Amino acid sequence: MENTYPDGSPEAGAGSGSGKETRLPGIHHLLSELAGAFGDFGTIIPLILAVAVVCRLPLAPILLFFGIWYVLSGIIYQLPIPVEPMKAVAAVAIAEQLGAGEIAAAGLVLGIIFLAIGSERWMAAIGRFIPEGVIRGIQLALALLLIKTAIGFLTQDLWVFAFAFAIILAGLAFSWKTRVPDLSAIVVIILGIIIGIAIRGFPGFQMIALPGLVIPTLGDTANAMTQLVLPQAILTVTNAILATSLLSKDLFHREVPAQKLSRTIGIMNLTSVPFGGLPMCHGAGGLAGQYRFGARTGLANIVAGAFFLALALFFASQAMLTLIPVGIFGALLLFSALELGKHGLKRDSWVIAGLMGVVALVSSMTIAFVVGMVVAYGMMWYRGHYQKNAR
Repeated sequence: MENTYPDGSPEAGAGSGSGKETRLPGIHHLLSELAGAFGDFGTIIPLILAVAVVCRLPLAPILLFFGIWYVLSGIIYQLPIPVEPMKAVAAVAIAEQLGAGEIAAAGLVLGIIFLAIGSERWMAAIGRFIPEGVIRGIQLALALLLIKTAIGFLTQDLWVFAFAFAIILAGLAFSWKTRVPDLSAIVVIILGIIIGIAIRGFPGFQMIALPGLVIPTLGDTANAMTQLVLPQAILTVTNAILATSLLSKDLFHREVPAQKLSRTIGIMNLTSVPFGGLPMCHGAGGLAGQYRFGARTGLANIVAGAFFLALALFFASQAMLTLIPVGIFGALLLFSALELGKHGLKRDSWVIAGLMGVVALVSSMTIAFVVGMVVAYGMMWYRGHYQKNAR
């Protein structure tokens, strides 16, 4: 039997007639995984840096736990299931300039919640309650918000954005014509580092210090519950769990159980946040981004994790992450958003998805979710009522 990757492409050596099967990927797939490993950096690195700077958090433990959990996710899932900052937590923490205690409290509470509901029974019930059209709507809404963020990067760094955009577009066209892996993500990251060193100089080494223990107070926990936990819980259930599970089926024709995603989110936060890690989750946007730039297996996650671990151990300074011009991140983010938005408009869910996308742009993901649920259930009631009266 021929060995294949999750997307159906054959492994190197498969079907060669040698009588021996090999599970070692060929150079084509190795290059694709390497390129795909950087596909979600346009989302991750700007958020990590912004939270660390605004909220005065040490950068080293944040990078350390991202590296650890990226590697573990690649091993656990054998697919490029990403690890991302919890976006609602990060956005509110930046806007309100919250402290380490409040951020840690939110991560611990959310970790307990998602570990507790990480069973087939709970996830099946939640999956039945939230229609697929609403999950598609969350995908599209997130894609539009990512495009909005990419435009913000574009306005700050137009020429670098245009340069990176052209490279990625050329890489996509070249890959489509020749079947050579799309290495544009690697190319723009390397060029970004070169440009940064030329402008600012090499930031130098900075060894990691031992992470300290972060113990939130009752006041931190109360504040986290009102400002952080509710919006993030809704976003995590829909985007990080249900939408990621659905998108993995779209991309790889393989089921990634929602309950398994919920459990890993719970465990990664309970083991990381008390030691200075940022609240983390999975995400459909990151999965789309890594897939768009070539990731097909967990090897991409291991490469990304090794990159974060190297930064944490030797280059854990804000100067290192600000080395790459923001226009590079904007270009990566734009193509990731387009990949995600494409899946958000599938099947018969485009009406709900489009409405949710508009609402998310003018208000928030939480309100978009509520509007999507109301419209979805209203449409189901109307169809049922119409069919009943038509008999």
